[in-house]
Amino acid sequence: MKPACPKCKLFYRPKKNGYVFQEMAPINNNAKPGLLEEENWRSYKIWSGDLWECRGCNNEIIVGTGFNPMSEHYHPDYKRDLPLVQVNINDC
Repeated sequence: MKPACPKCKLFYRPKKNGYVFQEMAPINNNAKPGLLEEENWRSYKIWSGDLWECRGCNNEIIVGTGFNPMSEHYHPDYKRDLPLVQVNINDC
């Protein structure tokens, strides 16, 4: 089943497969998520998923990541994969 946008009453459509993003981890327990305190987040895991978009409101979501990340901060190939990252997600 395709994701649906309740606001627009439309299904999302695939925009980009293999969309690479980075899950960030808070530097301390007081880090605010999202855009509020980006400097208080550190590199943690790299994931690949599919970017979908609502053609009504242009909202985007990432789905289809699977169970395991592409790489984690302690893996030897982590720095090699960092240039593939298209967005950081500051939340956990």
